[in-house]
Amino acid sequence: MNWLIDFFGNPDNWSGPGAIPIRLLEHLGFSAAALVLAALIGIPLGLLIGHTGKGSVIVVVSANLARALPTLGLLVLIVLLLGTASIWPVLIPLVALAVPPILVNTFEGIRGVDPELRDAAYGMGLRGPQVLFKVLVPVALPLVMLGLRLAAVQVVATAAVAAYVGLGGLGRYIIDGLATQDYESVVGGSVLIVGFALAVQGLFTLAQKVMVSPGVSQRLRVR
Repeated sequence: MNWLIDFFGNPDNWSGPGAIPIRLLEHLGFSAAALVLAALIGIPLGLLIGHTGKGSVIVVVSANLARALPTLGLLVLIVLLLGTASIWPVLIPLVALAVPPILVNTFEGIRGVDPELRDAAYGMGLRGPQVLFKVLVPVALPLVMLGLRLAAVQVVATAAVAAYVGLGGLGRYIIDGLATQDYESVVGGSVLIVGFALAVQGLFTLAQKVMVSPGVSQRLRVR
């Protein structure tokens, strides 16, 4: 507890290039960029596979990849190949980490829609994309949002690896603190990352309540 008080009570941690607000914005930048890129890959692919039923093996491979991906090892490999002149060595592992939960949950959300609802939509004269976006996506939205929330929390928690290649973010407090045996910074940085991840989870939970139709939410509770 004293380490936390010393860390957050130190004026030097609130000003200058290494200040907490600056590191927080850097961490947010890495995380947001990775999540947006992962969503641009995972959501359209999950919608397509879930709607057509073709390419389900991609979802299975993606789910297995999520459990086996060595993020730090991949980061080191990409740094060796690309260097550290850009943000891509950090973004690529984070995107690879975030795509599986988004893809899998989007796929499961679309495939899990009641077949009778799908048939009714076709019976009303809707076709292809109309059925997907007017009927299936609204019903699948809770699972899509769940995938985004899981991915966001994982990315925020893992973005600390940016510090391994000399970039910023909250991971700098942990890496630099361990190197200099400044355990106040290590503990403070860890608390900041955990707090940031919890805040992101709360934000996505709130967004889901706002975006998901009350009728869909009620239907899920009944099931």
